[in-house]
Amino acid sequence: MEERFSFDPFVLPFTIGLLFIIIYLAVAAGKVIYDLPTDDRKRFFRSLFSWRIFVSIKDIICECLLHVRIFRRNKILGFMHMSIAFGWFMIIVLGHIEVKLYAPHRLNLPYFPIFFRYFMKETEHSMQGAFFFFMMDFFLLLVLIGIGMALYKRFNSRAMGMRRTTRLKNADRIALYTLWLIFPLRLLAESHTAEIAGGSFLTNTVGYLVGIVPEDYGRGFWWAYSIALGLFFFALPGSRYMHIPTEALLILFKNAGIRSRKKGDGVATAAIYSCSRCGICIDACQISSAARKPKDTAVYFIRQLREGDPAALKSAENCFMCGRCVQACPVGIDSIRLRQNVRELKAPKDQSDYSYLPAMDIGQADVLYFSGCMTRNMPSILNAMKTILRNSGDKYLHMDASSTICCGRPMLLTGQIDAARAMIMKNTEIIRRSGAKTLVTSCPICYKVFCEQYSLQDVEILHHSQYIDRLISSGRIKVEKSSLNVVYHDPCDLGRGSKVYKEPRRVIDAVAHLTAIPSAIDRKKALCCGGSLANTALSESSRRAVTVDAFQQLTASSPDVLATACPLCKKTFEGVSEGHSAVKDIAQVVVEAMEKNLSSPCEESIEKSTAHTIA
Repeated sequence: MEERFSFDPFVLPFTIGLLFIIIYLAVAAGKVIYDLPTDDRKRFFRSLFSWRIFVSIKDIICECLLHVRIFRRNKILGFMHMSIAFGWFMIIVLGHIEVKLYAPHRLNLPYFPIFFRYFMKETEHSMQGAFFFFMMDFFLLLVLIGIGMALYKRFNSRAMGMRRTTRLKNADRIALYTLWLIFPLRLLAESHTAEIAGGSFLTNTVGYLVGIVPEDYGRGFWWAYSIALGLFFFALPGSRYMHIPTEALLILFKNAGIRSRKKGDGVATAAIYSCSRCGICIDACQISSAARKPKDTAVYFIRQLREGDPAALKSAENCFMCGRCVQACPVGIDSIRLRQNVRELKAPKDQSDYSYLPAMDIGQADVLYFSGCMTRNMPSILNAMKTILRNSGDKYLHMDASSTICCGRPMLLTGQIDAARAMIMKNTEIIRRSGAKTLVTSCPICYKVFCEQYSLQDVEILHHSQYIDRLISSGRIKVEKSSLNVVYHDPCDLGRGSKVYKEPRRVIDAVAHLTAIPSAIDRKKALCCGGSLANTALSESSRRAVTVDAFQQLTASSPDVLATACPLCKKTFEGVSEGHSAVKDIAQVVVEAMEKNLSSPCEESIEKSTAHTIA
């Protein structure tokens, strides 16, 4: 190839837009990193020079270019996003390789790789460039297919597997429409000069159609292509497409082990701007799909935060905090943490002091059982666990037998962090004084809080499903398998929140027939029961709609029993189960399978109660 020109005025819109976005991104990234707490900032820079950087590069390729998460959820949407992102990336890479090979002295010109076909002329000695002609046409076609799919989705999202999509803002429209134009205009521009600069199967074919356009008018295609690129760059910061550069930064933060601590910190800002507003979380949210109230779903809440909309204060409350949106998000944005940040700002700034409570000496035991507030309100679960504990052979204590000792989660959910920490410190003292090596709880909420918020390194924390699984597998309790068909429901905080999936299923499989349910509502995609106390804004009728919908999906196969491992889920599902499948806790199902092998009540291990009440 030989060079025809080195400059033409049509490159100015692109060059100016590129200069603007580079400066904007550099300043914005600097501010986000500066807004990190000092220790997090140090951790971030250390991670750039550690093995974590290789993990981050892999994740950036998989998620920002190949969109693996979307592929796993919806192959059609995954291909659409991948074809545009990866195709565009490869066009840029191949353009720079071409310049390096054929015009290395022009590599310092930022526009040269983008408009390479205009500035270079094909000669009889340039057949070595045929490979690049083919690859550039291939990736251009890939992007055009993705653009076509995006156009179709905009008018018929259901055909692409999405019941709802997000509403566009003006900046979104400008960025979207220019993005749709960029690649068709590139095709027209390169096809018009294909006879001179060279082309392949796509540009040569289209070149026959546009070749009749006079040269002077044909340059208009290049002008339009450059203007579209420039407009896209200028519209990018205010649009949803800001997620393109920001998502990579968020991945670096995650792999450095940095998480948001408060509203407006660097990680929170990166997360907010990483939202592509794809709308996938809208269908995942049961408040939207079952209660038909999509306005407070994660995508709109995050947009409110980005725009500084005061409505975000109210939207933060209308959430079950179940994590379905986080699991569905192709970017992995922790919208639950973002809502928690806002709730903490609204929380009363009281000085919680539990020092007036005396030191509690509740006796010594190997296993400490913490039933929790909800379990104490569900005697069926509590009695079943007492039976299991009596027959376990373990020396145990019931920590909250006569009074409700809160784990601290309600205060955490409402943003009363200081009050929660004071309660956590007092509970930690009680647990350590017992000398117990194992703490068992029946509530997934309590289990998650004990695992994440308490410093109990020398105490093993088990949910009762894990404890029961251990007892059965070791033969310490005897069970007989029945012919009951049982469907298991993963509680949000036990499954999605704590990744406990295997043990409850092993327990049920040991005592009954475990019936499969659709993968769309199983394990990490499990449905919320709708009873979560984290939501303080949803009406009772809307809550019931969520519960009824979840119950109907879970019991579509008409099982004998819907088993769960959460007292709140059991209580909530029982409210809509009349005349249908029975709702039982996993401990109840196990006790029914133990009845022939139960020991006498007189063999009960010590069961002392705490003699204090925490208001």
